[in-house]
Amino acid sequence: MSLIGSDRIRAVVGLGATGVSCARFLSSKDLDFYVVDSRTQPPGLEEVKAHCPEDRIMVGDLDVLESLGVTELFVSPGISLKTPVLKRLAEKGVAMRGDIDLFCDYANAPFVAITGSNAKSTVTTLLAKLLQALGKKAIAGGNLGLPALDLLADDKDYYVLELSSFQLETTHALKADVACLLNVSEDHMDRYDDLYEYQRAKQRVYRGCKAAVCNKQDILTAPLLAEGVPVRAFTTKSPDLKEFGLLADGEGAWLCRGVERLYHTDNIALQGSHNHANVLACLAMLELLKVDIKAPQVAEVLASFGGLEHRCETVRKYLGVTYINDSKGTNVGATLAALQGLGSSRKNIILIAGGEGKGADFSSLAKPLQQFVRHLYLFGKDAERIAHIVPEDVVFSRCETLDEIVLAASSMAEEGDIVLFSPACASLDMYKNYEVRGQHFVSLVNAL
Repeated sequence: MSLIGSDRIRAVVGLGATGVSCARFLSSKDLDFYVVDSRTQPPGLEEVKAHCPEDRIMVGDLDVLESLGVTELFVSPGISLKTPVLKRLAEKGVAMRGDIDLFCDYANAPFVAITGSNAKSTVTTLLAKLLQALGKKAIAGGNLGLPALDLLADDKDYYVLELSSFQLETTHALKADVACLLNVSEDHMDRYDDLYEYQRAKQRVYRGCKAAVCNKQDILTAPLLAEGVPVRAFTTKSPDLKEFGLLADGEGAWLCRGVERLYHTDNIALQGSHNHANVLACLAMLELLKVDIKAPQVAEVLASFGGLEHRCETVRKYLGVTYINDSKGTNVGATLAALQGLGSSRKNIILIAGGEGKGADFSSLAKPLQQFVRHLYLFGKDAERIAHIVPEDVVFSRCETLDEIVLAASSMAEEGDIVLFSPACASLDMYKNYEVRGQHFVSLVNAL
């Protein structure tokens, strides 16, 4: 374990949950540091005063970092390393680190690192539940729930970390016991120059890993690893030997390892091929952790875990129509996965989409809109950008509010239809976050 030297001049850059957790942790190790934030009243300012002397807390301007003689920065995920002052300091040799890098210095138990454009929260949560059901002291966090540094404890068997591309930018030697990249599709194009810069950030999850899991159907997840590092792939198609995938027979569809049938999809609470892929990824990770993937406890969890709020969550079945809240579908890839996982040849999906597009290219939605969507409702800042890619044979409507849309969709929907709220956009043009947006949709549906 390589602990931080006492001769360094450190600063936590950016508050919020991650910045406060870094400050709290550094203070617990009796290490001196500054706290710097560009905002005059950043979230967590009062809390951090309990861990850092007030004369070492500087708010309102990041440029002050250049006068402090810093040698090591712990940069919060919300702050781009392209920020001019950070670029200047990096060119002078100042270390740009983050909370996950710091976590790796002190982690005292095996850990799994999970990233991807979509589904990483679902997979992180499910894997932790599976390990717990098998009697392991496992805890999940990182980009989901508790910050990674708050997870550290002496009594853990496994840490399960959800990691964002922003966190991975400042992580240099992850060395996860198992690293998993679920998928890569356009996201955060307002922060990255192109898809491949974003992919490079995601690929950092594999750095130094002892084993890896990737998506056979997404070449952008394929790891470049040293010879001898075990890799397991998952697919929603027929798997090769040592892969995890789906096989169909006269009894239906099965989750399989090679040709070995493991679980019938009827016995999996998570429905849709996109969710079956998530389960397969978890099974692959369990195998690499040398855990019995056919244990009765695994079957019990898979039969009961129906997913997380705002992630293809079934809200209600009303008058034969299923209403699904996928407000966490904040990028194009998430909405593609939902459409492909839930769609059928009947074109029975009524899709609600729109919001803040984050610079994304929506053109890849055109084909699944044609395949699966009977009517499309658009709202929010980038509704017109989505409308521009809608095929001529797909009927769509623009509306001002979600209230208006839910009423219109419920009037149009017929028995057997799915009203899918999967915006393909962030929420910040109209809502505080995707949770508030999802809660609004749920309340409207429940009021029908």
